[in-house]
Amino acid sequence: MRKVLALAGCIFLGLGALAAVVPLLPSFPFLLLAFICFGKSSQRLEAWFLSSKLYQNNLEGYLKGRGLTRAAKVRVIATVTLVMGISFYFLKTLPWVRVILALVWLGHMVYFIFFVKERSAMNPQREYDG
Repeated sequence: MRKVLALAGCIFLGLGALAAVVPLLPSFPFLLLAFICFGKSSQRLEAWFLSSKLYQNNLEGYLKGRGLTRAAKVRVIATVTLVMGISFYFLKTLPWVRVILALVWLGHMVYFIFFVKERSAMNPQREYDG
């Protein structure tokens, strides 16, 4: 099972790295999944991932409770809106599913706008565990 989790972590890491350079594709969920898989597969892989720039630039602030930059919040909100908007459009024959999807979208908006802290891109408030 550890090998499967390590492989899944590598796949999610690759998708997260790809998403970091592709506009409108969020890297956050892929990197979070990579973090979870690496953490459950091996302490060595987890330590390596925690020291990587992808983790430090995309997840560290959020997971340590310092929040996301405004640009990161806008990217996440735009991506969620775009993906759910496309789904909403194609689900015109299922109005009850559209209602559920709209409620999920609204929940995402409330969470990211009101509950995810916003930090300055100029002052990321990085804490060093030294």
